[in-house]
Amino acid sequence: MGHSALSLEDGVVMLDHAVLKSVAEQMMSGAEVLVDGRASRVTRTGSRRFRTVRFAMGGREYQAIEQNPEKPSRWGKLAREGHRVVQFRDLLTQKYVAAAVDGEVTEYGR
Repeated sequence: MGHSALSLEDGVVMLDHAVLKSVAEQMMSGAEVLVDGRASRVTRTGSRRFRTVRFAMGGREYQAIEQNPEKPSRWGKLAREGHRVVQFRDLLTQKYVAAAVDGEVTEYGR
């Protein structure tokens, strides 16, 4: 299948976990992220300076965002404990679709 997301007939998008894992690892350790030969620059958000990057996968645009460790969620707790936590958001729907913790991807709503 390569590095594309698969669209099923009911509109559900299948996420490529290998791509998400790669994006999370690259974003947390470098200045750019490479997906299918396309480079995207890692930037920093707002006053807290969390890493973020936009990237395309399967014809859709996503945003990867470093987890805020001060959030009370289980993801925030993992970040406080020193884990590398990255959230993934579908920019079309504005919904968070997955998270990666130390490279292990978890999809929401599955």
